[in-house]
Amino acid sequence: MASDSPAARDAAEPDRGPSVEALAAGIRAGDRAMLGRAITLVESSLPAHRAQAQRLLAELASAPGDAIRLGVSGVPGVGKSSFIEALGTRLTAAGRRVAVLAVDPSSRRSGGSILGDKTRMPRLAVDPAAFIRPSPSGGALGGVAEKTRESIRLCEAAGYDLVIVETVGVGQSETLVAGMVDCFLVLMLPGAGDELQGIKRGILELADLIVVNKADGRGMEAALRARAELASALQLLQPPHPGWRPPVLTCSALTGEGLDAVWAAVERFRDHLRASGAWEAQRRRQRLAWTWALVESGLREALHSRPAVVAIRAEVEAAVAEGRLSPAAGAARILAAFGRQQDGDAD
Repeated sequence: MASDSPAARDAAEPDRGPSVEALAAGIRAGDRAMLGRAITLVESSLPAHRAQAQRLLAELASAPGDAIRLGVSGVPGVGKSSFIEALGTRLTAAGRRVAVLAVDPSSRRSGGSILGDKTRMPRLAVDPAAFIRPSPSGGALGGVAEKTRESIRLCEAAGYDLVIVETVGVGQSETLVAGMVDCFLVLMLPGAGDELQGIKRGILELADLIVVNKADGRGMEAALRARAELASALQLLQPPHPGWRPPVLTCSALTGEGLDAVWAAVERFRDHLRASGAWEAQRRRQRLAWTWALVESGLREALHSRPAVVAIRAEVEAAVAEGRLSPAAGAARILAAFGRQQDGDAD
């Protein structure tokens, strides 16, 4: 008689790769290959893989989760990858283990993504104390991939004490990442015109730390001017955490100048959160946000897969597109069909 244990179920589907138990053991041992395969599993949209991913996360629920979660945002061209590599290699040399979750924007036309972050961080990519995982955003808002929260948790379980989330850099949609990390760092460019007009106020209001990158050579004077302007602008904004005024620093990812001060500011911020009790309160909010994100994702999938909705979707979409039905009325018809299906299931 066949066993119905998790291990037996995994063995029965050899095309899926390692079992949940093997993945969990590999992650606890710090195996980077197993960590990569585990992230691939949680990113999969296949129902069987999703069930496995849930079991894997449950298996690792008791694993340590006290890493510093650092979000790094900024417009394209600000040097996020160069900054992360310079900071990361500095920290691994000091004995830290650094994981980087680099999110690339997905094409709205093809759904594809370049995923070139490993090539932009060549030194960190071969560092045995580092792990780099590029993931497509998949059209998810907030500058992050849909499964970024799960990936953070897996990296923590693998023993990484710093998890950096590099966002896609697309403006106000970056703000979601601030709710996933402990410290939200915004990189700025020097000499990019009017510093205050060229940024989004919403991001500044969420920033825990602002760093003007490329403060070297001819860019030094512009970087110092940008720092002064940004520091002045921050005086007009409500800081995201009571008792903490976000510092504005300069650095050069090229020369390494200022990176030690940036990391010292991250650690000061962590210490401030812990001393005030905000650290654990923030982690509680993150867990609740994760829960509701999963609920909303599940409802979205259920809506699109319900036979009653599938049956009328093409007709409703055509009517709305041609102007015979208003968007509000079209939405009402779809939701009504979903509600009727739900009621039928309950009966």
